[in-house]
Amino acid sequence: MNLILPAELSKFFIAGINYKKTDVALRGMFAINNEQYANILSLAPVYNVNSLFIISTCNRTEIYGFADDERQLIDLLCTQTAGNAAAFTSLAYIKNGIEAVEHLFDVGAGLDSQLLGDYEITGQLKQAVKFAKAHNFINCFLERLVNSVLQSSKQIRNETDLSSGTVSVSYAAVEYIKANIKTCAGKKILVVGIGKIGRNTCKNLVDYLGTKNITLINRSEEKAAELAAELGLQYAPIGQLAEHVVSSDIILVASNAAEPVILKSQLACKSTKLIIDLSIPCNVEQTAAELLNITLVNVDTLSKINDKTLLKRKMEIPKAKKIVDKNITGFLDWCLMRKNAPALNAIKSKLSYLYAQHFSELKGDPDKCPVIGAEKKIQRVINSIAGKMKGQNQPGCHYLEAINEFIVAVEH
Repeated sequence: MNLILPAELSKFFIAGINYKKTDVALRGMFAINNEQYANILSLAPVYNVNSLFIISTCNRTEIYGFADDERQLIDLLCTQTAGNAAAFTSLAYIKNGIEAVEHLFDVGAGLDSQLLGDYEITGQLKQAVKFAKAHNFINCFLERLVNSVLQSSKQIRNETDLSSGTVSVSYAAVEYIKANIKTCAGKKILVVGIGKIGRNTCKNLVDYLGTKNITLINRSEEKAAELAAELGLQYAPIGQLAEHVVSSDIILVASNAAEPVILKSQLACKSTKLIIDLSIPCNVEQTAAELLNITLVNVDTLSKINDKTLLKRKMEIPKAKKIVDKNITGFLDWCLMRKNAPALNAIKSKLSYLYAQHFSELKGDPDKCPVIGAEKKIQRVINSIAGKMKGQNQPGCHYLEAINEFIVAVEH
């Protein structure tokens, strides 16, 4: 884009890892929960970072923020991760300025998702920014950027079929069950963890499997009881997790705990089970996959499901890209107007002063120079000059041009 961008954009970075170069185990080493997120925000001033947010999902961990260089953000992030900064850097993609802006637009649109067009990312983005904003780490640039990204994402969902059908991580789990379990009738299903993905999974189980033989377990029993009542399911306290693990045939885990909540020892010598772990880091002990009675599936396995819905979505990429490009241009226009705001305000003040002087010379004759007419003329001049400033960096020249334009406008 042939635009003169504001200097602050050069300080905007994103550093992240995602499914493209890392598996579930590696991503788990850099996953961030809310407690770790809060710790990072409290440490941010020490690293000279005062505006940032972090997206941490089953597909990615990314830190966005303003810094002198990306190392500040990476070092800050890795104060709370199991993996260190050197390992993160070796796996990471790092983008700066306009490339960082473009990346966030692609993420928000679902164009960078492991499952193309996955709409769950918008909710995760909103939550990530809401958390940082509550701790006063979202400046006006980040707020405007995220709002533009969400607007673009909404437009894509409304005007394209990129998110058509029912492909998401939670739905892919249901599709896997349907493809690998001959009949779900009589099967006892356990869902552990009912955050955003867990809730969506529960709803998809009810809608697409046609069963309500489902028990919910959540660290907060109240939330489990509420969702169970809404969907007509059962719930149990977290203290009964072990016995429900033993008695269930299908287990879906979306608890997002720091350590595994289901262990290999709990599954040995028990009945045949399908376990789908939707958590990052993994919340089912990975060695459980060694047991002959256990089929253990993670989000990377689910992402390989390819059907007509995904093929249809791929055909919508060019349409989505056009919408993204249009919204990026709109955001950059805002950046430029923000950059030029001091000059435009100075021009407007000067024109208002000239008008007042001119009005005074006419001894207040409203027929010769009405106030409303002058205000409209001033705004027209400001709009004209603002448009010319987009591609040029000569506020002094525009200042003089605006005065000349206004004098001509007043005289006519």
